[in-house]
Amino acid sequence: MSTALVDNRTRDARTGVPAMLWGGLALLLAVRLVALRYNATDLFFDEAQYWYWSLEPAFGYYSKPPLIAWIIGVATSVCGTSEFCIRLPSPLIHTATALVIYGIGRRLYGQTTGVWAALAFATLPGVSVSAGIISTDVPLLFFWALALLGFIGLADTRAWWPAMLLGIGIGLGLNAKYAMAFFALSMLVYFFVTPPARTLLRDVRLYVALGLGVALIAPNLIWNLANSFATFAHTADNAKWGGSLLNIGKGFEFVGAQFGVFGPVLFAALLSISWTAWRERLPEPDRMLLAFTLPVLVAVAAQAFVSRAHANWAATAYVAGTVLVIAVLLRTPRRGWLKGSFALHTAMVAIVGLAAWQAGQFKLPFGADPFARTLGWKALARGTHETLEAARREGRPFGTVITDDRSLTAELLYYMRHDQTPVRAWWEGGRPHDHFELTRPFKAGAVEPVLLISVRRDASPVTERFDKVEPLGERAISAGLT
Repeated sequence: MSTALVDNRTRDARTGVPAMLWGGLALLLAVRLVALRYNATDLFFDEAQYWYWSLEPAFGYYSKPPLIAWIIGVATSVCGTSEFCIRLPSPLIHTATALVIYGIGRRLYGQTTGVWAALAFATLPGVSVSAGIISTDVPLLFFWALALLGFIGLADTRAWWPAMLLGIGIGLGLNAKYAMAFFALSMLVYFFVTPPARTLLRDVRLYVALGLGVALIAPNLIWNLANSFATFAHTADNAKWGGSLLNIGKGFEFVGAQFGVFGPVLFAALLSISWTAWRERLPEPDRMLLAFTLPVLVAVAAQAFVSRAHANWAATAYVAGTVLVIAVLLRTPRRGWLKGSFALHTAMVAIVGLAAWQAGQFKLPFGADPFARTLGWKALARGTHETLEAARREGRPFGTVITDDRSLTAELLYYMRHDQTPVRAWWEGGRPHDHFELTRPFKAGAVEPVLLISVRRDASPVTERFDKVEPLGERAISAGLT
């Protein structure tokens, strides 16, 4: 195997293929930065919440580990607090992830596969959408790829750098999103189906890497211990295992969505490869990559059929999955699939950017607005600010703004960040249900009078707790609430 890899690298090095990689990734990044600059959407409420977290650096937050807040904090300290600056790390990190995927493909199959795998990943439909927002999946994919590169290196070198990559990838990946734990599941599957690979279980470097990963996530575990394991409780709640544990419709919806996330051609090819693996033995590199692809897809699909699963929950499967599919297509007569896939995905890069620029005017064929959940927040905050200003002019300023929804709290904190009136979350008591109920609840003693902002027709659960309530009217503002 090692001789073949050396031969591939030597042959590919003479073709100058990497120039295409650098040029392709640079062009993609430039297009995405321009699209981000002219993106007409407001921050999604998760993005606004992550921005608020970045103002209070910590080792943990209510619903997610801390890395996303740290990344936004660095970006805004350099660039500013605009939507562009908050989202800026996303296309940059995705570009870095593609470069790591190039390293994975090159190490397993040679330079040509590495280049095409990197470009394929960078143009995946899911990545094109993700590059226009800031989410926990962005750093998760990078550190998953880094960990995979380290794991591969453990098998074909005696150096220590693979252990460092593996440990850093696992530890910081867990600090991005707990879904990084699937990496351990994939390693176990790989050892189970590949007996010769079990020699790694006697390699001290593997345990040093795992120890480094645990050390990097330890501060977050300590934070959870001090905060009643808030993030773990939220993660369990998010699985929604209560009630009927069978949801066929949601299961097929998730599977169908993967054709959109990974691309219809590539996902069909992945299913074909998986079926082939069931009937015949795959080459060693293919088997390794499949072990880091299928377990994630199967586990999340099972969750979808049991309860529900968002389309992006299996995103880590497509790090190894991209390299695997590209490697197989390049060595088979089905190269035409690859050309068609790249043509489709390249068109998607342009379509996603143009659609975000025309957000609010762009409609899908059946009339749905794909950006509905990211529109209207700025207008809602503007209306709140105007109400506060009118009260100040009348000499009856509000002392506090309270909201009865996490989305509203996050959006008002961001879009009213220059207003002097504090925004607080209504909390009924008991276990907090979001970060704002945990860290900035409205409590007795807050400055009154208070202005309640609600999108509910019936706000009596809040208003009945006050002695005097004066309705100030309603406004019709279309905002992206779930």
